[in-house]
Amino acid sequence: MSHFLFPTPPWSIALFFDTMTHMNDKFLKPYDSTQTESNIYKLWEDSGFFNPDVSIEKGLTDKNAESFSIILPPPNVTGVLHLGHSLMLAVQDAVVRFERMKGKRTLWVPGTDHAAIATQTKVEKLLSKEGVRRHDLGREEFLKKVDAFAQESHDTIASQIKAMGASVDWSREAFTLDQKREKAVHTAFKKMYEDGLIYRKEKVINWDPKGQTVISDDEIVYETRKSVLYTFKYSNDFPIAISTTRPETKFGDTAVAVHPNDTRYQEYIGQTFEVDFAEEKLSIKIIADDHVDPEFGTGALGVTPAHSKIDFEMSQRHNLPIKTVINEYAKMQTVSELVNGLKVEEARTKTVEWLTENNLMIDSKETEQNVSTAERTGAIIEPLPKLQWFVDVNKKIKLERSNLQKIEAGKEYSLKELMQTVVNTKQIEILPNRFEKIYFNWIDNLHDWCISRQIWYGHQIPVWYGPDDQIQVAEDPNNPEWKRDEDTLDTWFSSALWTFSTLGWPDETADFKTYHPTNLMETGCDIIFFWVARMILMSTYLLGEIPFKTVYLHGLVKDAKGKKMSKSAGNGVDPVDLIEKYGADATRMSMIVGVGPGSDTNFSEDKVRAYKKFSNKIWNATRFVLEQTTEDDLNKPKFINDKDKKYLEELATFISEITKEMEEYKLSLVSEKLYHYFWHTFADIIIEDCKNRIQTSTSEEDIASAKYILRHLLMTQLKLLHPFMPFITEEIWQTINKDNTILMMSNWPNNESN
Repeated sequence: MSHFLFPTPPWSIALFFDTMTHMNDKFLKPYDSTQTESNIYKLWEDSGFFNPDVSIEKGLTDKNAESFSIILPPPNVTGVLHLGHSLMLAVQDAVVRFERMKGKRTLWVPGTDHAAIATQTKVEKLLSKEGVRRHDLGREEFLKKVDAFAQESHDTIASQIKAMGASVDWSREAFTLDQKREKAVHTAFKKMYEDGLIYRKEKVINWDPKGQTVISDDEIVYETRKSVLYTFKYSNDFPIAISTTRPETKFGDTAVAVHPNDTRYQEYIGQTFEVDFAEEKLSIKIIADDHVDPEFGTGALGVTPAHSKIDFEMSQRHNLPIKTVINEYAKMQTVSELVNGLKVEEARTKTVEWLTENNLMIDSKETEQNVSTAERTGAIIEPLPKLQWFVDVNKKIKLERSNLQKIEAGKEYSLKELMQTVVNTKQIEILPNRFEKIYFNWIDNLHDWCISRQIWYGHQIPVWYGPDDQIQVAEDPNNPEWKRDEDTLDTWFSSALWTFSTLGWPDETADFKTYHPTNLMETGCDIIFFWVARMILMSTYLLGEIPFKTVYLHGLVKDAKGKKMSKSAGNGVDPVDLIEKYGADATRMSMIVGVGPGSDTNFSEDKVRAYKKFSNKIWNATRFVLEQTTEDDLNKPKFINDKDKKYLEELATFISEITKEMEEYKLSLVSEKLYHYFWHTFADIIIEDCKNRIQTSTSEEDIASAKYILRHLLMTQLKLLHPFMPFITEEIWQTINKDNTILMMSNWPNNESN
């Protein structure tokens, strides 16, 4: 790798020495990150070297060099970045800078996520403060409001990413809702539809009555709440008692299910009973089903096909009618005037009162229950039957092409099988590997993925409906008689295409051919199901290749007491405040040191403060080296004394060790070793030794050897520390290096003792 030189003006000798004096004067003052970081980032941006094409053009990177690519997990355009994002950026940038310094064609693509439900909900809340609803504005005007909000949020996020020092290629920035990503979404949707993997059907889904949309299983937050388990009969002449925590749903019952081997109910199986239940006439069939737990309650389950996914599946097996008694607003819609129009909680109270008054209540006892709530709105989920779009994860389809092990083109596989195989065969490595078990467990229990949402913001489903039940997919018929589906796609559908849609797919671009599969996907361990698994699903199916080779999962950043940070709890920390106070380098180091993959960490401002002191230590050590040496001392002298040879040998061993650990993504370990080497080996031992020799030795050869060691070790450590502390290392490099190179583009040190 050669060095790119910035144009150097024809300085006079006097001006040269004046400049040198000025540069050294800088080190007489404490290091000031606020006066450094924005200028250094501008230097990097102006150089163009975040873009690998530029480094190839300028001769810094071999055009045939091995590629290394990583796609930034796109932050949601709902506000600002938090400390979890800071950890993500610190880890990824350290990896990217290391790989770039090793001479690879290194690409880091940035982008943001439209985060449909989250962003729309945020804007609706803002509008509600003005007394405005989205329906008052209409779809087009409302989306203009959302776009404006998203753009403002994007600009804030971009400035935060830069403040952290992330060396992303801004020329390739993407947005999950832009035109290029829309083309990818339409292409993927059409292929999946034509392969029979996408279908439309009425099924019981998770309905958010507050957000007025369906949400996926993964967007549910389960809360443990106190509840009451009621045991009762529908009527006095009904032979079987049932137990439930939701008696208000029993207006929609069409059967009672018992286990086939339960001897208590054998005589009733197959019979149908007509009952009057709280002023509602019900027709209840007794069925036998293996999925009934005979130990729960009375061993008899009231089957409500319209308001339970389990019951809906049971109704499909037994051909039961489906009766909807709760509407989209979580209100009752029944014949019974006792509860009709009431909210479900009120209806529950009324139903319990009626059962008690009519001596049908057998027992009631307090219990704990996992209540399903919507992640974004907090509303209690209502299972409702709705006509929706789904992805079939069990249907076997013929794979057109495959670069995958154990998966052959022309043979049939389900999406589940594709997702399992590539991790089972270690084509994708998950760090830490304990998450593999969680990954496989999720896939084993994966149901068909509901991809339609009843919101306005997002990729509108590319389906048009015409006369005589005609359907056109992914191509606008441009005919006023045809109506487009009003629903939008689940955000994760477009995000699942992220590793290759950002590289130009469905077009066979140079980026796509060069940089896919990507090398690393670094993201939070809490979205392994939402996102990581779905990226694997889409890439293996659409491309016949993995989306990435390694998944590095970071943990959560919690407050000092180990509690999850949030605005509502008042324990959130703005990373920009930390950067302004302590600098980006100190913030980055505090995020990485001692924090391995998958490990949660408790934030401590003392830790950030400690690495601010480390920045000062580097600065002060540099000042001393500059006082004792000149640029010429980087030239290796003919004589190196034995002690200095040992220093060089130890350094070579150290470089070899941490290089291997960097390649294994052991960043937490490497960053800690670099800290200890600089502070306790270089500053405490080597500097003191060399200082003493320079000041007291009578041997010019020994003094030259000591000066060489000081200068050489300092410059080498600037390179080694650069991936973790890019700003201060680049600032020092720019100040003391005569050749106008950029440290970011210098060679990673080799492990030869020189």
